[in-house]
Amino acid sequence: MEKITISPKYQVVIPLRVRESMQLKPGQKLQVIQYGDRIELVPQKKISTMRGFLKGISTDVTREEDRA
Repeated sequence: MEKITISPKYQVVIPLRVRESMQLKPGQKLQVIQYGDRIELVPQKKISTMRGFLKGISTDVTREEDRA
């Protein structure tokens, strides 16, 4: 687990090992999500890179009678 420090300007540096493993690039956008007392940074991806990521997923869903 990596540790970081918040600067006086409320900035943080993402450790090199994490940047490399997640292939983060300068200028890349991250979403900030708060879950209770926890903060998550989630990289935003271009929609074009998401093409096909659900390939092969089953679309058979049991539906309620009033939703058929």
